[in-house]
Amino acid sequence: MKILVTGGAGFIGSNFIRFLFRERPEIGVINLDRLTYAGNLENLEGWEELAGTNYRFVRGDIADPKILEEVWAANPIDAVINFAAESHVDRSIESAGDFIRTNVTGTLALLEAARKHGVKRFLQISTDEVYGSLGPTGKFVETSPLSPRSPYSASKAGADLLGLAFFETYQLPVLITRCSNNYGPYQFPEKLIPLMISNALEDKPLPVYGDGLQVRDWIHVEDHCRALLLVLEKGTPGEVYNVGGGNEWPNIEIVKLILGALGKPDSLIKYVADRPGHDRRYAIDFTRIERELGWRPRVDFAKGIKETIDWYVKNKSWWGRIKSGEYQKYYEKMYGWRIKK
Repeated sequence: MKILVTGGAGFIGSNFIRFLFRERPEIGVINLDRLTYAGNLENLEGWEELAGTNYRFVRGDIADPKILEEVWAANPIDAVINFAAESHVDRSIESAGDFIRTNVTGTLALLEAARKHGVKRFLQISTDEVYGSLGPTGKFVETSPLSPRSPYSASKAGADLLGLAFFETYQLPVLITRCSNNYGPYQFPEKLIPLMISNALEDKPLPVYGDGLQVRDWIHVEDHCRALLLVLEKGTPGEVYNVGGGNEWPNIEIVKLILGALGKPDSLIKYVADRPGHDRRYAIDFTRIERELGWRPRVDFAKGIKETIDWYVKNKSWWGRIKSGEYQKYYEKMYGWRIKK
């Protein structure tokens, strides 16, 4: 079996490739990534040699049909897993067009190529954010209405609908997963957990939006990867599978947990002006994937978050390079003016 993994140099994509190399080394991987700011080949350092001839990296844009034709011409591809996406809500508020190009137009180009070449499985990686914001009770199920509230989540909802339309119209075997917030190693330090860890290690302010009481359902990236392989191999085409951690935390409690683990004072917390359309709560009901495929999260959060914090402590050189240069300019633009004096 040979899989085209798009966005395989990003956080979840690189963790998935590492997971495959460890658990299913017989599967061949073509990693197609444009290497934007969040794509980093260091996330896979050393694994090309371990994978041998079962791995190939191609730098390219999923929205470029010519690149896709070249990839298919050089490789017999059985399945596609589409991780490639612009994924940070703040960036979508600043530049919505980039998100439409990659997340909608890019997904369409992939679907067209997959249909043309008779791909056997197409797994679209989505997000719980397509459902919008929850009240204080209840959880998202697969049939919850789509109600995106940011350009990012709207672009992901559009990609989901395209995938399901290609299943209904062309019988392309599309599957969709919608996952809650991931954490773990190699996550780009604009996201909550690595941002707070890295800032705390440098004794810098930890910017917390609004009152910090937004609730998120956290899942370790390896649990997510296990779910994706199960859905790819055993899921029913044309269906959606929610993947969640059953692990809800207010953002401010995550921040305080990180500070406590690092022995840093709460005085580093700086509340900043909230972002527009900030969803209050997400929570995922993963009953379906548990019932049909036997999946449930395995990584205990207390252990997983400790190991994640330890990883960032030990890998300062990795995130230190990322948080310099262009990233630093972005950070100042997004948070510098918001920090309350």
